[in-house]
Amino acid sequence: MAQSLDSPLGAETVNGDGFGIGWYPTGAVAGSIPSVFHSIEPAWNDENVRELSRSIHSPLFFSHVRAAGGPPIQRTNCHPFRWENWLFMHNGFLGEYAKVKRDLTFAIDPSLYPHLMGTTDSEVMFHLAITFGLVDDPVKALSAMVEHIERVGREHGILFPMQGTIAVADGATIWALRYSSQGRSRTLFHSVDIPTIREMYPDAERLATFGEHAHVVVSEPLNDLPGVFVEVPEATIAILDKEGYHHEPFRAAA
Repeated sequence: MAQSLDSPLGAETVNGDGFGIGWYPTGAVAGSIPSVFHSIEPAWNDENVRELSRSIHSPLFFSHVRAAGGPPIQRTNCHPFRWENWLFMHNGFLGEYAKVKRDLTFAIDPSLYPHLMGTTDSEVMFHLAITFGLVDDPVKALSAMVEHIERVGREHGILFPMQGTIAVADGATIWALRYSSQGRSRTLFHSVDIPTIREMYPDAERLATFGEHAHVVVSEPLNDLPGVFVEVPEATIAILDKEGYHHEPFRAAA
């Protein structure tokens, strides 16, 4: 809720055009089916999310606050998007999307087309990633998705077709990507491990509420405590699994 009202590192400092939450069941593994809740209310003004937050327990949450950049404010345009056991959300945009929308949509596997419910570039990106093999190799599929977007964009004379950060999960692992065609991507951070934070701030009582394996991936830090959040570098994918984080360089498929 705090970032819906004040996002100082974001392109839009207020994100009041709806929000969404996705969560996996307790004991989730790769393949577990998540639940989702979407609303066109501003996150700070929705009483339902306050009720949900008091009663839902999950090992893996996705949450997204939206600032509409063109597509209408409606529930089907709120992230995260879900397909089978996969959740996907995106912070950014495709350059001059109206020029490439038709070509990108037609590249989606026909069997997936009926699953497109909204009108955002983000949902098209998700279904392109599925088309290019997200289930078998998420990193390779995201790379192929970006390559296709950039190729189609440049065929239409768009200098910088891709911008943004992406998060995708299968129930056990999170892949968080920071990439843009211009090399000036939206910000992306993740927390360091809880034992390290406790060593740095032994008197911070609120840290007692977090489990040993708690992690957060965010578009910008949730506090200003030095050392708590690590910035994901440009053109990098951060992968979080039961072993913790590791970073891999990211490039569009050749």
